[in-house]
Amino acid sequence: MPAVPSYVSGTAEVPLIGDTIGDNLDRTVTAHPDRDALVDRAAGLRWTYRELAAEVDALALGLLDLGVGKGDRVGIWSPNRAEWTFLQYATAKIGAILVNINPAYRSHELEFVLNQAGVSLLVAAESFKTSDYAAMIKQVRPRCPDLARVVLLGGESWDRLLAGGRRADPARLAEVAGGLSADDPINIQYTSGTTGFPKGATLSHHNILNNGFFVGELCGYTAADRVCIPVPFYHCFGMVMGNLACTSHGACMVIPAPSFDPKATLDAVQAERCTSLYGVPTMFIAELAEPEVDAYDLSSLRTGIMAGSPCPVEVMKQVIERMGMAEVSICYGMTETSPVSTQTRADDSVERRVSTVGRVGPHLEVKVVDPETGRTVPRGTPGELCTRGYSVMLGYWQQPDKTAEVIDAARWMHTGDLAVLDEDGYVTITGRIKDMVIRGGENIYPREIEEFLYTHPDILDAQVIGVPDEKYGEELMAWVRLREGAEELTAQRLREFCHGTLAHYKIPRYVHVVDEFPMTVTGKVRKVDMREQSRALLGR
Repeated sequence: MPAVPSYVSGTAEVPLIGDTIGDNLDRTVTAHPDRDALVDRAAGLRWTYRELAAEVDALALGLLDLGVGKGDRVGIWSPNRAEWTFLQYATAKIGAILVNINPAYRSHELEFVLNQAGVSLLVAAESFKTSDYAAMIKQVRPRCPDLARVVLLGGESWDRLLAGGRRADPARLAEVAGGLSADDPINIQYTSGTTGFPKGATLSHHNILNNGFFVGELCGYTAADRVCIPVPFYHCFGMVMGNLACTSHGACMVIPAPSFDPKATLDAVQAERCTSLYGVPTMFIAELAEPEVDAYDLSSLRTGIMAGSPCPVEVMKQVIERMGMAEVSICYGMTETSPVSTQTRADDSVERRVSTVGRVGPHLEVKVVDPETGRTVPRGTPGELCTRGYSVMLGYWQQPDKTAEVIDAARWMHTGDLAVLDEDGYVTITGRIKDMVIRGGENIYPREIEEFLYTHPDILDAQVIGVPDEKYGEELMAWVRLREGAEELTAQRLREFCHGTLAHYKIPRYVHVVDEFPMTVTGKVRKVDMREQSRALLGR
């Protein structure tokens, strides 16, 4: 009898949604006009679905008034706040493409994204924590020829934009909606590139609306749910699994703080009676470590999502027992797949939820192939995980060659992750084909950092690897070869060199100076040897 192949497809009684994001939001507003839609705790403001629709429509009309139209790229550079959400839906309503910009980016990363996407309008916070966004925009703007306008949140330009929309004829939106398709590109999200700079995963209404909806379906969402979203909106976790999962079910989006704060998150769950809470494992660890965590009334919690990196068994048990999240779900995916491909179900055992990333989602397919031959391997055999279906991106923005490297002729997305599919259809991620580092839920490709380190005057060669870390799962370590006569290079000096240019999570924590790297007989660097030696050096 032939072996069962490592292939499975996700069945579903509920069909895919054929709407655009704007049409889907309008249906929800009609069904639940007076239900809470959005709560911004830091701003002390809240909106019902009727009020949310009024803000979104005013902003959409304001964008049209500025000359923004279908296919134009609109950048958003801000931490989590209500205006981020307004812009997400307003751009979708007029067919403009929202370009998500990581709030941790520095000027050189900002400049690259603005130019690569051809952003014509940038909406940004003035500043956040140590980031002076306005100053960085002023610095790069002369080198960004497509950037025609900048609107700063909370400033006069934002007020004028909304005011113009409120004066406009609402009938314009219906006219514009008639020219939109669910398959239109609607969002560009940048993923760290293996060859230097990030690539812009281009996603359609159909991609992200359906992914948000079906993630919500597997969490059992209804209009009665209130979802606490401390994960960033610039990432699929926040804007798709968070916002779109909510609006497609009439549930309420709760923003606990502009960026993750464990106490603010617990405060939000208690005050807003949240039924669902999101986070990467390090966020849940931080919440559980809060001195007063057991004094909070978290009895409203039922479910939530943990994703980004594997969850330790003890953490999962505490999330269920101490936080009451009996139905907490584990998700696996990548930006290029909108993002979720597999998810655990509410009735899965704790063991399943910590040892696997669940089963394939509705209307999706996954298979495990031999990376060398591309043939599907038997169940229980490791190989590369591939996924296909409505969730696979349209491609990398203006990079058909890079798109062809990951999406094959049959539209299978090759994830680059090593996985095993068991006889019950559960997927276990066992490693990574390439050298991606996952630090606290952030995917980091060493090549981008290595290329930047080459600009240091004393560095002759650099290799960056991930090393185990209790808090973040992995931390970055740079192995460097120095030029003759160079001064001693410490981790602190290297951090100072990177500060202000690389995002904080991309700055290596450890530095190891060597004369030579471990090499294969054919002259390739052996990062596997570097990792083993680094673990010994660091006592891991």
